[in-house]
Amino acid sequence: MTRKQLCPVFQPNDRQLGTASVLLLAGLCAFGCARDESVSTAGKPSVAAATATAPTAAKAPAYVDGERIINADSEPGNWMSHGRTYDEERFSPLTQIDTENVRNLGLSWHYDLPTHRGLEATPVVVDGKMFLTGSWSRVYALDAANGELLWEYDPKVPPATGAKACCDVVNRGVAVWKGRVYVGTLDGRLIALEADSGELAWSVQTTPTEPPYTITGAPRVVKDKVIIGNGGAEMGVRGYVSAYNADTGDQAWRFYTVPGNPDEPFENPALEMAAKTWSGGEWWKNGGGGTVWDSMSYDPELDLLYIGSGNGSPWSRKLRSPGGGDNLFLSSIIALRPDTGEYVWHYQTAPGDSWDYASAQHMILTELKIDGVERKVIMQAPKNGIFYVLDRETGQFISGNPFVTVNWIRGFDPATGRPDIDPRAYYTDEMFMGQPSTFGAHTWQPMSYHPGNNLVYIPALDSSFPYVIEENFRFLSVGVNVGVDGEKVSWPEDPVARQAAKATLKGLLIAWDPVKSGPAWTVRHKVPWNGGVVSTAGNLLFQGNGEGDLVAYRADSGERLWSFPAQTGIVAPPITYTVNGEQYITVLAGWGGSMPLVQGGAFEDGNAANRNVSRVLAFKLGGKEALPELPPVEKILDPPANTASEEQVARGKALYHRTCFACHGDAVVSGGVLPDLRYTNKATHKLWDRIVLEGLLTNAGMVSFASILSEQDSHDIQAYVIKRTHDTLDLDEVNEPAHSPPTDTITE
Repeated sequence: MTRKQLCPVFQPNDRQLGTASVLLLAGLCAFGCARDESVSTAGKPSVAAATATAPTAAKAPAYVDGERIINADSEPGNWMSHGRTYDEERFSPLTQIDTENVRNLGLSWHYDLPTHRGLEATPVVVDGKMFLTGSWSRVYALDAANGELLWEYDPKVPPATGAKACCDVVNRGVAVWKGRVYVGTLDGRLIALEADSGELAWSVQTTPTEPPYTITGAPRVVKDKVIIGNGGAEMGVRGYVSAYNADTGDQAWRFYTVPGNPDEPFENPALEMAAKTWSGGEWWKNGGGGTVWDSMSYDPELDLLYIGSGNGSPWSRKLRSPGGGDNLFLSSIIALRPDTGEYVWHYQTAPGDSWDYASAQHMILTELKIDGVERKVIMQAPKNGIFYVLDRETGQFISGNPFVTVNWIRGFDPATGRPDIDPRAYYTDEMFMGQPSTFGAHTWQPMSYHPGNNLVYIPALDSSFPYVIEENFRFLSVGVNVGVDGEKVSWPEDPVARQAAKATLKGLLIAWDPVKSGPAWTVRHKVPWNGGVVSTAGNLLFQGNGEGDLVAYRADSGERLWSFPAQTGIVAPPITYTVNGEQYITVLAGWGGSMPLVQGGAFEDGNAANRNVSRVLAFKLGGKEALPELPPVEKILDPPANTASEEQVARGKALYHRTCFACHGDAVVSGGVLPDLRYTNKATHKLWDRIVLEGLLTNAGMVSFASILSEQDSHDIQAYVIKRTHDTLDLDEVNEPAHSPPTDTITE
């Protein structure tokens, strides 16, 4: 019996503290992770058939329970959970908008959000009301038909928390359950709000407050338990996932993904097993990583909750577990019992992970006929570049094949599914040019599975990364702790070499056949960092991209049918729903995330991705609204005199890449979401030490680095920034030409 055929018997008990422009006018623009204020498809019943088992009318505003989510196809006009259904397919049965009329799609309404940071949320729509999150974990309730604000809630995340966020101050959305809205906040809280008013019902701190934990992922609710993970592996934490009572906020259970001190009792037998795969070192002192920072899915028939765990901390196994071993449960798909958190099975996608090849990415549940046998499967395309199909009841490996260029493995053991890892890939003695890169072949941007076309659509990235262990590595109390030499992996300073390096970044949209285990078609994007996707029974696929367009493709062929210029890069996934009989396509537009933070300048070719204009955009057939024109962006290079010695600049370069890189990007191609330090003006340079060492801009997210930097360190970093600014002026890099491939090149 497939998921869609289950009977409904199962009843599971900115504030704007300062945008870059404001800081610029104040002479303080250059610093800080700043806080700113009805068709049948193969293996599926038709909508008409599903309507026979439709749940009863909602009992209260936004009353969603397990029965409604399980029977989501009986009310396809709603989008009631993060992936629309528990299986997270992100496929909608709606057909009002199709390949014939999508050209008539127009903007119906938009809502501006008070931020200039990344937007990654999936809106949830229940009975005409839309619930979503913006940056800094703010929550908004809108009328889904016209965008009217119903209420908003600001959890007042301390601005200094931004310094703990490796990959922007984003949030991927809410969960809605029985009249409440649940959100995880950047500072580690889980909050329950009343759906009709936005009033606080309860709040619980899910993480220790001193270690650099964060929450950016969306919670899920299963059987009256709110499931939430956390992030922070790049900083140095121990990963876990927790369940809380939806009514009271009381903790029900917690499952750690990395063993603690082996001299102390383990929290459960699974961790005792995992500890045997860690050898040497004292990983527990700085956590070990393995955070559950994004994806989950749930099978109500098997009663299994699936979580994906992240990378090790630091990245290199040699640094955290010098004796070797697989280091469970890093980079794994793990099945748990949702009532108790009891371990059931796992599959590790990257044993001994040393590359930031997290498996926290989107997991889809479906049924596939493989070799003539119907199999209940879980599918994932994690950062390591391999598309996996596993038996979701047992974790048995069914297939795994690269969907981009991969060089860290040489194949799989067909019996166990264990990858044959090239020993050189661990970069213990020399640099390894790894493919994919640390940004991943596919990261958090959600995929979609179209059961009628039997295709999974993957927002992919084909790139490489030079992995080099940082000599004399030590954990720092502020900033990232990945153990990779940032200076040696920075962009070439020569403009010609830099353009050649940029050309190796390939953004792709891949339609993957999970049975044939290969691509059906591929779209080549102009910009490497692009948005999540949604597919519909109208044979459509929607995706936003880094050029600033929302695009509709034919889901069976990849043909581009329609687009809309959003004035900013789009990384969030679209959704679709109906209100008053009209189908809408909605997406959050707002440029941000990990790659724009650290390699913003890789996109400098005049694209809309160069600026963030944070909005909710909603489209319908015949929509007539137009976006207002934006004022031009003006950047002025105004550095002090370049008087430092070559030795001081060289030392400053090394320090910059160890302490500043994660927020302000590579100083060769910086200029992403946060201030590009090359544009620090003379007035701000006079305040350099007060900002870097005294925390002058703590309220804007730029904390003091005095605990890890001396006054001389601060001056050396400043000298390097000044030198890079003069280099930019000398080489006229501000308007350097782009060498990007054509947009939307389709290959069969």
